[in-house]
Amino acid sequence: MSNSFRAKKKATKPSEKRPSSPIPGNIIPQNGQLPFIAGVFLILLSVFLLIAFVSYVFTGSADQDVLQESMENVISKLDKKTNNTLGWFGANIAHWFIYIWFGISAFLLIPIIFFSGFRLVFKEDLFRFNLNRYTIGSVFYLFFISIFFGYFVYVFEIKTLTLTGNLGYHTNEFLFAMFGYGGILVILLSLFIWLVFFHGFTKIDDYVLSRYFPKKRKFTFGNDDEEDFEEIEDHEEDAKSTSLADKFFDKIKPNQKAESTVSNDEKEVVFEPSSLAKEPFKGGNIAFTVEAPEEEKTSVEEIKDSILSKIQLEEDSDELLKEFGEYDPKLDLSNYQYPPLSLLLDYGNNGPKVSNEELEANKNKIVETINNFAIGIASIKATIGPTVTLYEIVPEAGVRISKIKNLEDDIALNLAALGIRIIAPMPGKGTIGIEVPNKNREMVSIKSVLASDKFQKSGYELPIILGKTISNEIFIADLAKMPHLLMAGATGQGKSVGLNVILTSLLYKKHPSEVKFILVDPKKVELTLFNKIERHFLAMLPNAEEAIITDTKKVINTLNSLCIEMDNRYNLLKDAGVRNIKEYNAKFIKRRLNPEKGHKFLPYIVLVIDELADLMMTAGKEVEQPIARLAQLARAIGIHLIVATQRPSVNVITGLIKANFPARLSFKVTAKVDSRTIMDTGGAEQLVGNGDMLLSTGSEIIRIQCPFVDTPEVESICEYIGEQRAFESAYLLPEFYGDDEPDALDFDPKELDPLFDDAARLLVIHQQGSTSLIQRKMKLGYNRAGRIIDQLEGAGIVGPFEGSKAREVLIKDLEHLEEILRNLQRS
Repeated sequence: MSNSFRAKKKATKPSEKRPSSPIPGNIIPQNGQLPFIAGVFLILLSVFLLIAFVSYVFTGSADQDVLQESMENVISKLDKKTNNTLGWFGANIAHWFIYIWFGISAFLLIPIIFFSGFRLVFKEDLFRFNLNRYTIGSVFYLFFISIFFGYFVYVFEIKTLTLTGNLGYHTNEFLFAMFGYGGILVILLSLFIWLVFFHGFTKIDDYVLSRYFPKKRKFTFGNDDEEDFEEIEDHEEDAKSTSLADKFFDKIKPNQKAESTVSNDEKEVVFEPSSLAKEPFKGGNIAFTVEAPEEEKTSVEEIKDSILSKIQLEEDSDELLKEFGEYDPKLDLSNYQYPPLSLLLDYGNNGPKVSNEELEANKNKIVETINNFAIGIASIKATIGPTVTLYEIVPEAGVRISKIKNLEDDIALNLAALGIRIIAPMPGKGTIGIEVPNKNREMVSIKSVLASDKFQKSGYELPIILGKTISNEIFIADLAKMPHLLMAGATGQGKSVGLNVILTSLLYKKHPSEVKFILVDPKKVELTLFNKIERHFLAMLPNAEEAIITDTKKVINTLNSLCIEMDNRYNLLKDAGVRNIKEYNAKFIKRRLNPEKGHKFLPYIVLVIDELADLMMTAGKEVEQPIARLAQLARAIGIHLIVATQRPSVNVITGLIKANFPARLSFKVTAKVDSRTIMDTGGAEQLVGNGDMLLSTGSEIIRIQCPFVDTPEVESICEYIGEQRAFESAYLLPEFYGDDEPDALDFDPKELDPLFDDAARLLVIHQQGSTSLIQRKMKLGYNRAGRIIDQLEGAGIVGPFEGSKAREVLIKDLEHLEEILRNLQRS
């Protein structure tokens, strides 16, 4: 091999075969069985300890002689039995925990063991409390109660250690030697420190100091009238609001000009004392006067009220954050377990590789072909990938790139290879690339990619696996930044496998509360496996029968419903004063947004369309317009599109759709015109199939080998997720009624919902005709709330459906409403 030729080849590992187990598979505990067995054991253990402890409290003194003997002696002396209900073993266990160790506080261990077993068996916490926090608190009080009671047992020389155990008694023996009777102060000090750090007991300043030692501040507004505000408040919220208002008004600079809403005259702000203009404020009471006409008094008060209201809102959110901590969107499914890698098959990397003879032969043929056309080569090197080998050549000075690029067919003829692709020049390099398919290609398994550190440690919002590049590097992209993906490829070239790889990578990385899928499958067979995770990851229309959308008419309604969802989310972002979903969710987690005003945690929504060509043929503009609108606007609010098609023609991938999909992925296509349609350049027709693809991100085109995931693997993943605890229903999209759907309401006063009157009063009081308001306030399901809102419309209480807006409430007062309700009861 010549010195000018350098080959980079990745070392491969020998094949790993699973050893055959002599134990039958049905005997080895499967996933979920070991936690179940351990949970049942812990529950039974807690019951055993409870019975043993209770029995020991009453019979412990009578069993002391038996406890001193070994088990062999107890078995040999059958006539000498223990008084404990659970025999010699129960008496010994209780003796150690109560007498030797903790005393009566040993009972605190029983709930910890029971609740831990309950979590393992039922996959959730009993009473929905924090088990970890409860365990830490119980362990502290286990020792504290023993030591606290031990003080009185030691000081008053009580002749029993059942209350305190040896631990509490000997601890107080040490404390008495060190501090005498002051040992109780040390014990109470430890309790106080625990209350401060664990229970957040820091309110003594607010409830005591502010009540008995109030601070006074004086504000004066206007020329003629003076209002003195004395801060003698009973609640800490008012005290904090006033103090923050002082800080705001203290920052007003001297001679600041105030604009009048009545006239254009300038008014001066005069401060007393005047020394504030010369040196910084160091504290004390301030009195200042705003010179303004009588009409301006209201506007100044409104400004002050607005400032105080904003300060109060921030303080309320700070109090909620301090009391409850940050909002956890995963709390509803806190025990959710991500799919393990063991569900995937390991195909290994033991396939045939590119031999040195093949590399040398291809190199010689490339050099010979180029030399035949009087083109000189300075150097050449090769990089071996899973599907193709990249030969990079550096031509001699003075050679035009176009001359080498025109030799694509000649090089393919000499190499007798299908799919030769020339990249002239290589982006970011001073070389020309020639991609030659390997005779024996390597299969890239999805398990090897998911197990890589690059994926496991990825910090992307929506990480999706695309495969391995020519240099054998794992390629992972962030769908949130793409922000949409357009896929194309002929039948049987790996397009459906690519969709499964993308969905699988999101299932392995995201929690059900963080992302939702809308799956459109006109072929009805490609995405049906994901039905099992409907209540975990899928989104659907409220009245839909199945989460996987296969009917064209339902696709149109879903796309328009998604547009309504987009508008609703933009309204939430506008009210929150943020620009994208990441900032909105961060603000909601910090409890800066009020859920009673409609704010909620927003999951990402990924729309997957498996075959766009069929939808465009049957629906046309009805599908194109909502897709184009979502592609244009939905990025900021977390809605992302993955659209795939077999025939990337201009009547399927229209200019309106194509312009909003900067990221495009193409598997092998049948014609060069298809490659130009999807990628804006040729090359996709030269791919070799079976997952070989090109990714265009606008700036460059990358050749990638898509990983392989088989249908049984996807089925195992969906079954593993589907067996876990899920939400009550799939993520519901807003209602949408097509133009040809009957919207007439069949209103019958005799068939009103029992909660019709209460719902009507609720909407009139809030003056907001929304189904979500009835759901939230009355704790009803979506379907029942929707029927009630339809009945309210039939009764003339609320107006018709207006898309993303809430229905108009036609009744403005409760008196009028009660009259309508009485008339309905008569009828």
